[in-house]
Amino acid sequence: MACGRRARRRTRHPATKAARQGRSQAFFKRVLRSSPMPRKVVTDQLRGYPAAKAEILELASVKHVFVKAAARLNIRAENSHQPTRERERRMRGFRDPKRTQEFLSCFGPIRQHFALKWHLLSASLYRKQLAARFVAWREFAVLAQNPSTTF
Repeated sequence: MACGRRARRRTRHPATKAARQGRSQAFFKRVLRSSPMPRKVVTDQLRGYPAAKAEILELASVKHVFVKAAARLNIRAENSHQPTRERERRMRGFRDPKRTQEFLSCFGPIRQHFALKWHLLSASLYRKQLAARFVAWREFAVLAQNPSTTF
């Protein structure tokens, strides 16, 4: 039985250098497929990342920054994503980036139509403007359903 255990230990274990590098390479390739070329790569201190980055030609000129895996050191990176949090919550059901972009390209102008700067308006003026925008939206929806009536 001891031989079998040794043989299993020699297999590619997730903690080995080659396995870390392979997982890191797969991660970098997946990120490059779904997003534009980054200006810099921020990772934790896992040793597989520099080796994987060196293997991928597209990332050769990209700066690599390491952060310590301690509390509150990642706050800047997390806070940089805050403007997209609301959109991410809305898009939770989408899995395909292309379908998400198609939806957002249609949904963005509609949302802007109803997004009033309420902090600059009194409550009564806000209600009046929102009601007017809903009336305009209903008129548009009726015209969109019956395009032949517009001519």
